[in-house]
Amino acid sequence: MFQKSDFFIILAVAISFVISAYLWFVMHDREQAIFTAIWIPSIFTFGIYFKLCALMGRKK
Repeated sequence: MFQKSDFFIILAVAISFVISAYLWFVMHDREQAIFTAIWIPSIFTFGIYFKLCALMGRKK
């Protein structure tokens, strides 16, 4: 069901979330925390795109 690449995408999202939370709550650097949090949907979007490309390539 899950491939190795799926776990890397989820790991990248988790790392981005942890860094964003650290910047927000510990460093109190709100701008950098929001900037880092914006990466999360971008990483998911790239992951979905590559997953769809792989699935479309297999069906042909």
